[in-house]
Amino acid sequence: MESVVVRNPAIMSGEPTFRGTRVLVQTLFDYLEAGHTMERFLEGFPSVSREMAHQALDEAKESL
Repeated sequence: MESVVVRNPAIMSGEPTFRGTRVLVQTLFDYLEAGHTMERFLEGFPSVSREMAHQALDEAKESL
């Protein structure tokens, strides 16, 4: 399966983003860390699907 998280020096200075978007993956972590729900994140960033967000969390978990 292709990673949903990508790094491209031409997009957001190479910070990890969701594939096909300019949304930083760190933004998802920041929302969750602040106690916000996944729903709130998804409402604020409609270019990120629920599946993409869950896959990013799974990928982060696997990398630990």
